Amino acid sequence: MDKEKLLSARQWIQDELKRCVDFWLKNGMDSVNGGVYTCLDREGKIYSTDKSVWMQGRCAWVFAYLCRVYGKKDEWMAASKSCLDFMEAYCINREAGNRMYFTVTADGKPLRQRRYCFSEAFYAIANAEYYGLTGEKVYLERARSAYNLYWNVNHGMPDPVGMPPKTIPETRTGRAFGTPMIILNVIGVLLRVDEANKAEYEERSAQCVEEIFKYHVHPELKCVLENVAPDGTARLDFTEGRIVNPGHDIEGVWFLLEQAQRTGDSSLVPKAEQIFNWAIEAGWDKEYGGLLYFVDCLGRPPEAYEHDMKLWWPHDEILISSLMLYRDTGKEEYLDWFFKTLDYTKTYFSDPEYGEWYGYLRRDGKPTQPPCKGSTFKGPFHLPRMLIMVDQMLSGLLD
Repeated sequence: MDKEKLLSARQWIQDELKRCVDFWLKNGMDSVNGGVYTCLDREGKIYSTDKSVWMQGRCAWVFAYLCRVYGKKDEWMAASKSCLDFMEAYCINREAGNRMYFTVTADGKPLRQRRYCFSEAFYAIANAEYYGLTGEKVYLERARSAYNLYWNVNHGMPDPVGMPPKTIPETRTGRAFGTPMIILNVIGVLLRVDEANKAEYEERSAQCVEEIFKYHVHPELKCVLENVAPDGTARLDFTEGRIVNPGHDIEGVWFLLEQAQRTGDSSLVPKAEQIFNWAIEAGWDKEYGGLLYFVDCLGRPPEAYEHDMKLWWPHDEILISSLMLYRDTGKEEYLDWFFKTLDYTKTYFSDPEYGEWYGYLRRDGKPTQPPCKGSTFKGPFHLPRMLIMVDQMLSGLLD
């Protein structure tokens, strides 16, 4: 371990975090309606006023998490509460069992509802983290309500929205890797702040881990499949059944490593390590560097047109997971992956002039034109989360 190299990396991470946070506070926060705008160009100018509900929850969580790690600041607390209040006022479909919208207008009029429950997941972590800072029970009640709704809808409860499934169920049903993975992350936040329901969280997190390895991890294919049959069977005769999202797998790695640390289950560490190795081998672009967005588990053409692009968030996940694997295994190869990915992000994603990272690169590393720093799917979440976590891990290693 090169201490000077780690010190230099930590300084860059800390500087990048300041630039990222300042970018969103300056350009994204809506002082008129509340909440956050995330469709921002390179300089931070708004190019669409429609608001992503995912991002309201994610932004609220990030600013609360900043307060948890570095201490409360008024502007961070205000940013978090602005997004929480906006969601409470405008983003919940009260007539459909409190399912949440996907997008709303600047002033909160509903635009789009999706069958997926991820808005509820991000609302849950935001309220839970804010409760951890304030102790105000209403935020924990909101967090638990949304968390239970997510859990129940994905475990047999009829969806109160009444939207049909993605495919005609008489023809094809299945399981998605994102379902147990995301709730595992939600439970990780709740476990930090809600000791009273610890037994329930531990039981459900163990179930999530079991589902991931029972259904989605396929050693015979050396991958984690995003979509499988209800019994976990790999369905390789159509493209959706062969999708591998390397960044998603690598994000799941550190969720599993956190579970291992919480529970003391050391057997999860080599299992998570194997998933990382499969994903980085399949997804790292050996010609241009960086992680491909999608690959086909059999090496066939992926259907998604963006499959060979380089997106910001998978690289955030490599930085977290590689450093966590180094911390937990002591293997230098993971520190090598950390620095290799850090160099790539410095070269291609980082923008010291305006702050934040470019969201979307072509395969050769050039930003899509015109470049953007945020969208319906990109806001203050993956990048600041990574920078905070990596800062803390580097400090731990150095100490």
